Amino acid sequence: MAQFVDWDLAAATAGALGKSGPRVSYAEATDVVGELRRLTEEAAGHVADYTGLRSQVTHPPVRVVDRRDWAAANIAGLREVISPLVSRLSGDKRPGPLTEAIGSRLTGVQAGTVLAYLSGRVLGQYEVFAGDPGQLLLVAPNIVEVERKLGADPRDFRLWVCLHEVTHRTQFTAVPWMRAYFLGEVQAFVDAAQAGEHLLERLRRGIATLSEAVKDPESRASVLDIVQTPAQRAVLDRLTALMTLLEGHAEFVMDGVGPQVIPSVESIRAAFNRRRESGNPLEKAIRRLLGVEVKMRQYAEGRKFVHGVVDRVGMAGFNKIFSSPLTLPRLDELGDPDAWVARVHGPAGATPTAG
Repeated sequence: MAQFVDWDLAAATAGALGKSGPRVSYAEATDVVGELRRLTEEAAGHVADYTGLRSQVTHPPVRVVDRRDWAAANIAGLREVISPLVSRLSGDKRPGPLTEAIGSRLTGVQAGTVLAYLSGRVLGQYEVFAGDPGQLLLVAPNIVEVERKLGADPRDFRLWVCLHEVTHRTQFTAVPWMRAYFLGEVQAFVDAAQAGEHLLERLRRGIATLSEAVKDPESRASVLDIVQTPAQRAVLDRLTALMTLLEGHAEFVMDGVGPQVIPSVESIRAAFNRRRESGNPLEKAIRRLLGVEVKMRQYAEGRKFVHGVVDRVGMAGFNKIFSSPLTLPRLDELGDPDAWVARVHGPAGATPTAG
């Protein structure tokens, strides 16, 4: 089978280019890992009580990782998804040995460059590609680095992060169809490419664009260059609506639970928002080209939507959003909670209800 990415080289590149973490002693690192594991379990109880959602499937315990391990986990997940895709698209036909060797190694370096950049910024992640039902990852050095920069109480900040990431795990384990739906939409995006297009080459260009953004923030290239057909844009709209909902829901939950169990949550939120909005021109350009700016808008728009729905129909009414893919919000409903309430609950459902 043709090799699209030299995955071993991607992992080596990510490890070589990744920044070192904050200075901590071995004892401090051990304490951080132990506390994050304990706080993940505590957060799971808070999230279940606040949302009314409980896991319906067995999931593996949280993995507390460093930056290199985070990159390796994502490479393993991407490999599971991309390798079968490349096989299907290429018909298992191999290109010439020189083309395959150069192309896969170049893409490996580019993918590793992107992951090295992201590995220094991600606090946690629910990795849905890493097998069913997914794997919760917490990146310990990044959590420690950010809490120090914010001057936050370590225990409070760590629990706050855990609330957010455990909410993501809950979304995929309390809603058993969610992972299959998400992966199906990713597959639909690929299937929507026009017949005869060189999709693998466009995917290579997409990875190259991300790598270019990391190294040259003056680049005007866009990762949306690989989105060309109307059918692909329709799928992208659905994925954007889904991710905005999931991010906004996690933000709503972490702040909703916070005052009950995190004494300094208001100061943490204020400082964290300032950190999100700040950044030198280099950072801002890279965030825009990598799509991080879009993700930041998703946090705010999604949180506002969730808040609006809960205000109108309560938490139980909001949870109808997870009944099926048909009850997920459409892209145009994210700015209009009343429209979603009217569609899913009927006109009478817009009456405010206690949470």
